Amino acid sequence: MVKDLFERIKEDKGPLGKWADKAEGYYVFPKLEGPISNRMSFNGKKVVTWSINDYLGLANHPEVLKADGDSAATDGLAYPMGARMMSGHTKYHEQLEQECAEFVDKEAAYLVNFGYQGMVSAIDALVNKDDIIVYDMDTHACIIDGVRLHAGKRFVYRHNDIESCEKNLQRATRMAEKTGGGILLVSEGVFGMRGEQGRLKEIVALKEKYNFRLLVDDAHGFGTLGKDGRGTGFEQGVQDGIDVYFATFAKSMAGIGAFFAADKDIIQYLQYNMRSQMFAKSLPMPMVKGALKRLDMIRTMPELKDNLWKITNALQSGLRTAGFDLGTTQTCITPVYLKGEIPEAMAMVHDLRENHSVFCSIVVYPVIPKGLIILRLIPTARHTQEDVDETITAFSAIREKLEDGTYKKVAAAMM
Repeated sequence: MVKDLFERIKEDKGPLGKWADKAEGYYVFPKLEGPISNRMSFNGKKVVTWSINDYLGLANHPEVLKADGDSAATDGLAYPMGARMMSGHTKYHEQLEQECAEFVDKEAAYLVNFGYQGMVSAIDALVNKDDIIVYDMDTHACIIDGVRLHAGKRFVYRHNDIESCEKNLQRATRMAEKTGGGILLVSEGVFGMRGEQGRLKEIVALKEKYNFRLLVDDAHGFGTLGKDGRGTGFEQGVQDGIDVYFATFAKSMAGIGAFFAADKDIIQYLQYNMRSQMFAKSLPMPMVKGALKRLDMIRTMPELKDNLWKITNALQSGLRTAGFDLGTTQTCITPVYLKGEIPEAMAMVHDLRENHSVFCSIVVYPVIPKGLIILRLIPTARHTQEDVDETITAFSAIREKLEDGTYKKVAAAMM
């Protein structure tokens, strides 16, 4: 007997979906309102906002707003129409690709509409059934989904564990010798949940022993790390060892779009084989011209990155002094690790937002193991020392309630 597909969906809503009735609109799909900044409106009140990926504070910078607005007024949101290969190609798309390539020290670049979509499609294009993928177990969902499309073998190594990475490269090498394929190793420059840098220097060193190509997703490193914000490869001195470099405009650039950068022949291959771009409408002109302006500001205004790190250092040193566990973050991403279950986390975050006017992202199972809670803070160049001080005071107060069982009682009453 064939079961109704939707009956299964109604019975099993998934590990997060089962909380939808209680969480939606507040804990998930919350509505932050007002201009993007260090303080925004949530649930009718102003809150210190640590949940916006606007690292350099460009989202509402007057020069950015002018560039976006001018293009919207003259070009509209429809232009150019059609996919890049057919009718959606312009000199501005080309200019942005050239400037991105030069900025990250690669021969060429390819502009894509979305980071998630682009990464999934690039992995699919770069490998065939005879090739082997080796990847870090903590890579972003876009990489995981790209790997899932792969018809060949894949091996996953323990997070940032070079010994595990090498063992899996050995396995991949033996397999590739049988299939006649190649090896693609995928890592992140910065792991967005933990804030750790990928061990790119050690991975690149493995090229002396193994024949593989390296793809790096540097969504969180671009604009925040390395000389002039050129990324994690520059931070670790191994940009030349990265074969395909990827960065998104959705973090430091506070926009939409992304790009891949590599040798010219590899970029040309992606242009003619990435299905998500071949069959998708071109990135609208305001996004392209806006990205050109943002990139120019990153190049010419080092104070943006300096301000970001001034706040990052104040926030992280203050939290550590107050006894909080930030794990092993080496970047602006600031995870605060606490212990508790999902209902306790919901009660705690409600208290944090309503009574302490602090808004940050909450991360729970299945993104992280059961019994663990991460309050994830994203500092920006717009934050102030006052924001930092208020947040540390608030975190100290909610930690006390979590540890003395207050939130467990509140959660039980809520359930």
